[in-house]
Amino acid sequence: MNKSKIGDGDFTIIAGPCAVESYAQMEKIGCFLDSLNVRYLRGGAFKPRTSPDSFQGLGFEGFRILREIKNKYNFEIVSEVMDPRDVEKAYEYIDIIQIGSRNMQNYTLLKEVGKLNKTILLKRGMSATIKEWIMAAEYIRSEGNENIILCERGIRTFENYTRNTLDLMSVPIIKSKTEYPILIDPSHGTGRRELVLPATKAALAIGADGVIIEIHPEPSKALSDGFQSLDFDEFKKLVNEIEKTKV
Repeated sequence: MNKSKIGDGDFTIIAGPCAVESYAQMEKIGCFLDSLNVRYLRGGAFKPRTSPDSFQGLGFEGFRILREIKNKYNFEIVSEVMDPRDVEKAYEYIDIIQIGSRNMQNYTLLKEVGKLNKTILLKRGMSATIKEWIMAAEYIRSEGNENIILCERGIRTFENYTRNTLDLMSVPIIKSKTEYPILIDPSHGTGRRELVLPATKAALAIGADGVIIEIHPEPSKALSDGFQSLDFDEFKKLVNEIEKTKV
């Protein structure tokens, strides 16, 4: 699985923990992903959480850890920026800047990242229509940055068995309405680790450009979203099955 540009026709797998917790944790994950030749590492340094009492991330210390792992294993780093005031400082640490679901319509932030020469991963808002999502991308593009990747991470509906309702139909719609690559986030889209593999297979079948998946060395001990994170054995199985399906 050689590193390639997202949207070039290959199916890209981005993986890593919901939150950067320590250097030791990220070293384990980095070594593991490198052994599978997964070249895109995701990790949250700033974590927008529903409860203010939940783990909020390590902030710029998390970025520094990600950069060390990037330099050691030659990864592309994907991480979220939440505050327009942090964009310039975060620039040197991140290869793909993620705009999370809660910030999809933070127009000040969208305009700020639109000024950068850096790829932006724009997640769909949990209650956003497809048109609103596309218009959010246009805020980025209006500032000159056309390096945009869209990410479907599920929408909020009446169904509560899954964390969100994964709207796979957004893939062909986005491809017909825009020229942006589109990824699927089966971890947030389902919120259940046993559904991540079938959702990933569905993403591949429907023509998505890749997936972004949460993994952790010990999901039961994760400080954030352990219930939807795959352990190393589960993720290795997913990578192997996707490779067989692609053939």
